Amino acid sequence: MALNGWKEKLYQRYLKWVCRPGRIEKHLGTVLPSSARPASGIKTGLIRTAALQVELKLFKNPLHYADEMHRRTREAVKEGARLIAFPEYNNLPLLGLLPGFEKMEETYRKKANEPKSKEGNKKEKISLADVFCYMNPAVQPLVIALFSRLAAAYNIYIMTGSFALAANGRVINRSYLFGPSGLLIGSQDKVNLTLMETEWNMKRGSAFSVYETSLGRLALPVCMDATYYETFRILEKKGADIVLLPIANLEEYNYWLALRGIWPRVQESQLYGIKSTLVGNIAGLNFTGRAGIFAPLEITPRQNGVLAEVETCNNESMAVADLDLEALHSLRRSHPWRDNNQALYDRYFPKIYG
Repeated sequence: MALNGWKEKLYQRYLKWVCRPGRIEKHLGTVLPSSARPASGIKTGLIRTAALQVELKLFKNPLHYADEMHRRTREAVKEGARLIAFPEYNNLPLLGLLPGFEKMEETYRKKANEPKSKEGNKKEKISLADVFCYMNPAVQPLVIALFSRLAAAYNIYIMTGSFALAANGRVINRSYLFGPSGLLIGSQDKVNLTLMETEWNMKRGSAFSVYETSLGRLALPVCMDATYYETFRILEKKGADIVLLPIANLEEYNYWLALRGIWPRVQESQLYGIKSTLVGNIAGLNFTGRAGIFAPLEITPRQNGVLAEVETCNNESMAVADLDLEALHSLRRSHPWRDNNQALYDRYFPKIYG
């Protein structure tokens, strides 16, 4: 059932009004620095990066959501970060804007605790995908205005995390990258969907992009994309230096299971990996993970591929580390076992992602 009754349409108009970019920008104007901070004193070639671990909180006021995103940005900037990464599904906190969402959330939680055999093949009358589509006219402009303003105010790059947004009547999972001028540099739609996202009839992306910046060449695939080796190999072939990966893992945390993602991809493809993480509970969904910053074994202090990783798997935190692009490029030139089977890539990758 679509959210298209007259009450829903009226409330959608209200959401667009309270989330309007002008209102968000006016509010931020009262709390942000009046001018961009000076460039970091870190020597050229070193990039201080912050991978945020964000704990899920519901917000009934979009201004409070903006304050929370600002708070986490400001904390990273205080650590000297010039590149900040937020997690996957970074718009879930905005579900709190919906009246009665607490009741809806309780229903989803009860459903999640029922044995699967009781569910049968029944489909929810209103899925979270329907809700994302309904909120899109309000949420997407809010996101663009908010993170553009934060990036410009602090003279930094921000990978916003990903957002469930509507496109031609279907939901996409899209991450954004903003630069120090506040301009949108680029975006990336999630290519490899989870089972839950497939059941929601989400639309997947079909290509991976790399963006040239003053910090190097950046890419921003989403969560499940890192489960498959070819994602990072494609990005490496496109010249990526740093891959920013927002995640929201729906599982009890297991260190060894978590290794199926960004860590081996970084070792296979010889680049830096930044993993930002969503943690907490909502609508019967339990997210866990550990944000971290990863590099090839040879250029990490303990030779373990980890530059920084948070200790907790279910609370707010942040990992901060300096990336040395000169060391990365030197390793790539001299690495003794660089795997390169271009004929295989040319035959295999386009058939999967084309």
